[in-house]
Amino acid sequence: MSSQEMDKPNLLLVDDDETFCSVLKPALEKRNFQVSTAFNVDQGIMLAEQTEPEYAVIDLRIGFDSGLEMVKKLISLDDNTQIVILTGFASIATAVEAIKLGAIHYLTKPANADEIVNALYKNEGDSSVKINKNPLSVKRLEWEHLQTVLMQHDGNISAAARALNMHRRTLQRKLDKRPVKE
Repeated sequence: MSSQEMDKPNLLLVDDDETFCSVLKPALEKRNFQVSTAFNVDQGIMLAEQTEPEYAVIDLRIGFDSGLEMVKKLISLDDNTQIVILTGFASIATAVEAIKLGAIHYLTKPANADEIVNALYKNEGDSSVKINKNPLSVKRLEWEHLQTVLMQHDGNISAAARALNMHRRTLQRKLDKRPVKE
């Protein structure tokens, strides 16, 4: 490893979307990171143990696994790791849990490399964030409620479906749909 590469901080990128990773990895390398990529949680944990990353960008949904487990593992290895969660399935419940587990930021996809790098270096909250004047739609409220119940049951869809008095496949279909914006 050259001295120039040693000066670059290690960043772990974990996302099951290989195309997304193939675009994001070189973009992050151009922004002075030494990037290791994993496409599943087990591979991500193995790389984290080998590389001891200072930074991590973790997808919320990695195949059938939760990126929240990856956050928990990374923090257990080194609680100074700066972690950003990326997701196409954003919810209040998962954002709260990600932050509680140790992530410093939560971004919705699509997010570009500059937004991700800014999030990695942003350690302070922003009190100037705009507050939406309109209430959430009924569809968005349903999505948020489903996510909350799912989190309460540790991501177990069958247990969450029982708690919601709903068939498991119905819940799974609802969760697989992208949430409405508002």
